[in-house]
Amino acid sequence: MTTPTAPPAADGPTRLLPADSNQARGLAAYAIDFLGRSAVSLGRRTIGLLERFHLDSVGCGVSAIAAGTNAPRVLRREALASTPSMGSAGVVCFGSSRRCLTERAVAANASAVREWDSNGTNFGYDPDHGRTAGEFGHNDYYPVAIAAATEAGLDGDATLRVMLLIDEIRGRLAEVFALRNHAIDHVHHGTVASATAFAAALGGDEEQVEAAIGMAVAHYVPFRAIRAGHQLSDSKGASAALAAEAAVMCGRRALAGFVGPRDVFRNPLAVYRCNVPTPEGRSPFDLELGLGGDAFAIHAMHFKLGLYEHQSAGALESLVNLFAQQPALAATIDGIRRVRVRIYEPAYTIIADPAKRTPTTRQSADHSLPYILARTLLKAASAPRDHPPGWEALMLLPDDYAASAIGDPAVRGLIDRIVIEHGGPGYDALYPDGIPTSVVIEHESLGTLDGGLVRHPLGHARSDVTRTAAIVDLKFDRLVAGAVADPIGLRERMRLSGKSAAAVADLYAFPILGADPG
Repeated sequence: MTTPTAPPAADGPTRLLPADSNQARGLAAYAIDFLGRSAVSLGRRTIGLLERFHLDSVGCGVSAIAAGTNAPRVLRREALASTPSMGSAGVVCFGSSRRCLTERAVAANASAVREWDSNGTNFGYDPDHGRTAGEFGHNDYYPVAIAAATEAGLDGDATLRVMLLIDEIRGRLAEVFALRNHAIDHVHHGTVASATAFAAALGGDEEQVEAAIGMAVAHYVPFRAIRAGHQLSDSKGASAALAAEAAVMCGRRALAGFVGPRDVFRNPLAVYRCNVPTPEGRSPFDLELGLGGDAFAIHAMHFKLGLYEHQSAGALESLVNLFAQQPALAATIDGIRRVRVRIYEPAYTIIADPAKRTPTTRQSADHSLPYILARTLLKAASAPRDHPPGWEALMLLPDDYAASAIGDPAVRGLIDRIVIEHGGPGYDALYPDGIPTSVVIEHESLGTLDGGLVRHPLGHARSDVTRTAAIVDLKFDRLVAGAVADPIGLRERMRLSGKSAAAVADLYAFPILGADPG
């Protein structure tokens, strides 16, 4: 069992952008101020967490490129064929020293980071301040910060501020406005955050940064059509990449003088008031943002300990508990008669959709709770018998989503024995504070095994921080193994604190085995 610990309380100055103010101009002023506040230090916990989320994203990206996954390959090839725009030195793609058109490189890098759907996650939940909209989001946009730093000549410490700025804006927006309620994809918050940070980092004034935000909101709103259907496509994984690309274009055009719509959060025809009507002169929410110390949304964000939809983490933790309680289970998987899972909404709708019982693509399999559980049970059966299999042995990796794994008859046999039920109001009330899930296994010789109700599985912001960090480090090592010649050196290379501007500009220009160097 993991030991739940409360995430650090907000500790540091904040800035409130009230609903009755021009929040787009307020965001612009906040971003410019935040990036210029080098005298106001960031908390040690915040910097450590940010470095780990970034390293985790790089591990995911390197692995996806080395594996030749489709969307990153297409977008990377497109970027490597481009040339920097006039007045720009250009930005590198993962695994190449070639300078490319900035927005193309951002799209390629963000696509690689996101492809496995295994990097950081937020649930948009801050009950201490009454901000509980609960929108999802992911740490997909660090390539925007690297691109902005490259163009602006920022050192590693300044680059970390740009990364944190992006996470803070999108994280706080996720707490106050649930895009999914209006069929809008969560990456829109990332578009707003990235456009704001990119324009501000490149020296934009308040008017220019507000113009970038206005363009992002008025012209680039993605719908959840990319996540609909029985089998998911490249559009699901690349959604953040295309959002980041659009954000950079918005920032670039605003800096060149293009004027987007003003005061866009209070615009009655923009996505906010159009979907949540409010009195004239008010947006649907107040927005409070951190300025220093540890007063940042990143402290409520979660790590994934492998390749799986994060909402399945509670079920996986319950399996880990069951293997610890009954060591004979791993050796007798064939004796399982029934696996009964109870889970909350929206997880029940998203990852227990009946169509997800027969995934044919990786993008569908990693969003299929039946598949994730079946594959994990098979891994347990082949794990060493010296001790009960834990997260280290059961970590789901790219090979677990290969075509041969998805089509394995043993997986199908286990899926047929998995029953998933909605846990009802009692479970729903525990989300999004936790990921409430329970797993009960009916076994022909071991009887009924109950893994208990799991609320804060390892990787959750409220789980054991030290244990989570150790597993995330192991995950990085496994993802980059075989993809780079020196995984330990890569880990050190990615540490941004204290890095020079030149080192930041070439941060991603390391060789990836088997990848086109451009």
